Amino acid sequence: MTTISDAIARQKKESVLCPPEIKTVETEDTASTLTIELVNQSSSSTVYAYITGLAINNNNSVVLLQADGSTLYYPTNPSSNGSALTEDCAIPLGEPGSTTKVTIPNIAGGRIWFCIEDTLTFLLDVGLTGPALVEPSVNNTSDPNYLKNWDFCEFTYNSSELFANITYVDFVCLPIALTLNTISGAVKHVGGLPSDGLATVCKGLVAQDAIDGAGWSQLIVENDGTNLRALNPTAGIVFNPVLFEGYWTNYINDVWDKYASTSLTVNTQASWGDVSGSTSDLTSFTFDDNIGSFTKPSSADIFGGATGAFAAQPTNTDQLLNIGARLDAAFNRSTLLVNSSQPDKEVVSTYYENTITNHYARIVHAANVDGLGYCFPYDDVTPDGGINQCGAVNDSMPASLIVTVGGNGAHSQEPAA
Repeated sequence: MTTISDAIARQKKESVLCPPEIKTVETEDTASTLTIELVNQSSSSTVYAYITGLAINNNNSVVLLQADGSTLYYPTNPSSNGSALTEDCAIPLGEPGSTTKVTIPNIAGGRIWFCIEDTLTFLLDVGLTGPALVEPSVNNTSDPNYLKNWDFCEFTYNSSELFANITYVDFVCLPIALTLNTISGAVKHVGGLPSDGLATVCKGLVAQDAIDGAGWSQLIVENDGTNLRALNPTAGIVFNPVLFEGYWTNYINDVWDKYASTSLTVNTQASWGDVSGSTSDLTSFTFDDNIGSFTKPSSADIFGGATGAFAAQPTNTDQLLNIGARLDAAFNRSTLLVNSSQPDKEVVSTYYENTITNHYARIVHAANVDGLGYCFPYDDVTPDGGINQCGAVNDSMPASLIVTVGGNGAHSQEPAA
């Protein structure tokens, strides 16, 4: 039986949002609706927004906002896969600098999509407990949205809080910024990319490829000679399975050598507390007290964080996934050779310093006005008391959320008065 978490995991992996089989109804501590302000800070007068997700208090059904920004559309199960929506869900934004207000209910797995100079196509597939929403994908060249200029941010608005984040886990395209105003008067802000952010990222990928020849420039997708988006390494591997093959080998071997004679301590930041491990042989990183072990990861394992070495294991599943997340973050940031207490004692300034690292994440973080934004699946791994690098805002008492697209006037968090 699938849960909301399962549904969101499938959405991230397959660009398909399905209602879960297990239905939940929450007691509302937050308000039943929330105002979202959509701000056009692009240079285009033709920008459309879409809001999708699972309606928590309507049996977790797939829901979209209609074009008026307030009417809810609950599509029914279609008779065949690939069916069109029966309602107009393209919310038109105004001229550059204008704000369009919309209202959402409690939603899980929510996304706010933007498309410049065009509309997006969402389709419906037949689902077990309701329709499956087929969302735009950057990994499918036959997708009708593939050559369009679009992007999204993510959110969940449930009984406990509003949580929203910008994301570059799949790709970089449009600049998106978030500002959360709370009932207490606090303002939380993630600045995102400036208007030329994509160009900066693409330039950085080309420059890095000239240095190491690893194939970073292959992550750039063009349309008629113009940069359209920059894919993350996992998506790049979808199009070229041998891309980055063996890229991490020397670094992994150095890690294995280091921890053959010393222990790595991992703070699970959960009930398991601190755990210790070392490399017991040429292939295994083994943790004490029979917790389990990890094999040497491939490049795809490191960039994606969910396959091979970092896939779910049959015993001590949750604990090993927790440890694996922290290992994977340290691999992407290339800090395992300089810090044997993960993620404790991590220092942001030491991230991506090794020549072998996730240069996509390094370049994208550097291009953001405040350095924040999800660049790989476990970019939210943070030392206790540290600054989360994932580019999220959250609060249990939200007043409104401002989502800005386009990057004009992008800025970091304003200092408190």
